[in-house]
Amino acid sequence: MAQMFYAQDCNLEMLSGKKIAIVGYGSQGHAHALNLKDSDCDVIVALYEGSKSWAKAEAAGLTVMTTAEAAKVADMIMILINDEKQAAMYNKDIKPYLRPGMILAFAHGFNIHFGCIQVPDYIDVVMIAPKGPGHTVRSQYLEGKGVPDLIAVYQDASGKAQDYALAYAAGIGGARAGILKTTFREETETDLFGEQAVLCGGVCALMKAGFETLVEAGYQPENAYFECIHEMKLIVDLIFAHGFAGMRYSISNTAEYGDYEIGNRIITEETKKEMKKVLSEIQDGSFARNWLLENQAGCPHFMAKRRIEAGTQLEAVGKDLRAKMSWGNKVGEL
Repeated sequence: MAQMFYAQDCNLEMLSGKKIAIVGYGSQGHAHALNLKDSDCDVIVALYEGSKSWAKAEAAGLTVMTTAEAAKVADMIMILINDEKQAAMYNKDIKPYLRPGMILAFAHGFNIHFGCIQVPDYIDVVMIAPKGPGHTVRSQYLEGKGVPDLIAVYQDASGKAQDYALAYAAGIGGARAGILKTTFREETETDLFGEQAVLCGGVCALMKAGFETLVEAGYQPENAYFECIHEMKLIVDLIFAHGFAGMRYSISNTAEYGDYEIGNRIITEETKKEMKKVLSEIQDGSFARNWLLENQAGCPHFMAKRRIEAGTQLEAVGKDLRAKMSWGNKVGEL
């Protein structure tokens, strides 16, 4: 049975008197820093010299330092920069200044689980991972709500590591929605699998295949975009609010019948076999190794794929349609 925590299980006073450094001021970084500040925590933002986010963080009323300067004075450090950049930054700007009693925190277990970051045994190592993008973590907090969080303890030097993680989760609003206890291994492997096989890789490939099938059959690209991409949000919103059963209740009987009869022809046993292979490559470290090697080489394959995907007909049609719709420049604006 999953272990869940709520506001009554968290003691924000655990962070009283502790200076918390938030490394990074991107999507998650800005939300964590501002939410903690509004929860009356002592927050500093840690950035590299010359960061474009420096002035933005200061304009929000936050104290900004270089990461090394912040590490020298912080009691708790939350690392919220990209996975592939964390190890080098940690070794250069954080590790030399670690002191007994400090807490090192992550929002994703990648670098700890795969051994990219090695932490002395006198440091607490915890995870607090909101299950939503940073802008939602911030907007929900401002509305008096919260985004569910995962917490995990990798190293408990103080005997209080879980209490610190719960306090931090409460500070960013997670306790309002619920906090699920997990492990670094479970969070890392399930998160990577979800992104690759379902949420990003799986869904994008499915939508793209549907769009191309209709266009290749002679249907208007605009109509194909609406049917296979635009309407995805409508279905996912129903599932988010009411589950599969609630979504099926809300659609037509024709659509529901098609769901039952055709879904398993698209996502077949072969698809599931491939999913299991993807999971095994995550579990044995193959994916992590390949991603880190790609970064060491300067990301040539990654950048080429980004350029190719950005230049597809699907992207051009979608951009044109969104620009013509009243919701086009308001929802999920980049």
